[in-house]
Amino acid sequence: MSNLTKGLILLLVVLGIGAGLVFWKSKVGGHSTGGFNKITQQEVELLVKDLAEQNPMAIKRLGEDAELRKQQLNNLKELFAFASEAERNGMTNDPKFRNELQNIRTELTAVNYDRHINKDKGPMPPMGFIGEDRVKAFWGEGEQPAQGFFDNLKDKIGLGKKDNEMAFQRFLDTKISLLKESNPAMKDREISEEEKTQAREFFAKINIYNDEFNDKIASGEIPRELKDKIDLQVKLQQAQFLARLYSEKMAKEIEVTDEDVANYIATNPEFDTSAKRAKAEEILARAKNGEDFSALANDFSEDPGNNAGEDGKKRGGLYENVRLGMMVKPFEEAALALEPGQVSQGLVETDFGYHILKLEKKGEADGRDGQKEQTYDVRHILISTGFKDPNSPFGREEPIKQYVRRKLQEEREKKAIDELVARNNVQVPEDFNVPQITDEQIQEMMNKQQQIINTPGGHSEGDGHDH
Repeated sequence: MSNLTKGLILLLVVLGIGAGLVFWKSKVGGHSTGGFNKITQQEVELLVKDLAEQNPMAIKRLGEDAELRKQQLNNLKELFAFASEAERNGMTNDPKFRNELQNIRTELTAVNYDRHINKDKGPMPPMGFIGEDRVKAFWGEGEQPAQGFFDNLKDKIGLGKKDNEMAFQRFLDTKISLLKESNPAMKDREISEEEKTQAREFFAKINIYNDEFNDKIASGEIPRELKDKIDLQVKLQQAQFLARLYSEKMAKEIEVTDEDVANYIATNPEFDTSAKRAKAEEILARAKNGEDFSALANDFSEDPGNNAGEDGKKRGGLYENVRLGMMVKPFEEAALALEPGQVSQGLVETDFGYHILKLEKKGEADGRDGQKEQTYDVRHILISTGFKDPNSPFGREEPIKQYVRRKLQEEREKKAIDELVARNNVQVPEDFNVPQITDEQIQEMMNKQQQIINTPGGHSEGDGHDH
């Protein structure tokens, strides 16, 4: 995930919107509602009310901290601005994304409906109350139950049971394609027949409950609050999916290059390291003239590792049994180019500063594959060119290039997000009400969750739809 989206999903985490369904239940959208330009106070309070039954401790903290509530609302504004921009850029016209946007509504509807109708029936895996006979009927196998209103409607327009196999293949292809795009390690991965069977059962069950829910909506049997809750979760999950898509596009557009970093350093005098280089050259000259390298390291090296010797004593710059790949490449190449006892002829420059090296010896050690691999002992003096962020009094020094890259990236991201929010004019409430939570309620919920965890096959109602 790019830095652009790290803050965008905070409210979804804090307020309990599920992290998605792994593999064919991956963390992605639902059918687009086109409602990403506004979230009302009533919607936010509905979200908070739902979480109050799942995570009262988070709600208690939210009620006590006005700044945290403000931050959550700002996160929502940014989230919806990204989603709106994705729509503006035509991303929802892509068939793959459009399919995934449809999937989320079906998934979230099924999961929430499952909880609603089975909440008093005891522990059971998600949608575990759907029997094998209903799954077979979905695929047109076995005895067929009477059709509901939406079943008949879908048959009339050519979307009935005869097309379930086609719909499943589209569902599976979409999930696999998105998974491979988001995880390069899965690029050449083929799903097994067992995984496909599990995905097929999952697809059948979510569609069974989704259709049943829609039938009951049509007949007025579903509480309005449940429908509103599902619509809100769909809206948030859609926004999260679309925001991720657009943030990946934007991240490429505002990426900081090596040239950007070099130009910034060259035009800002506070990053001038010429005095540090001159100091390092003086120490190098003394080392080459035969002065005790260990003493020079203890007197001048700015490497924190030099203070890690036994009994708190300095190490004289010594690193022993260094394996290949442990040090940055310029350091390693310069060290291995020396003969034992030899001091480097020139300074070795890395992002950490200017290094003066003296090779002590070369050796071998057993590698992880059982083969011998080269090692070396080296003494090292570092004149650091690290830079401390003046706006972070408790922060550590970091390499100049690293600091500048981070600074430029943060500035570009902030500017891009601010422009995005302004362009999309997302409306959020100024504040929202939070239910009063007592310590007794928190303890009661913790006890309840522990009981569920200790029950074989149990699962918490507060675990989102992450199953």
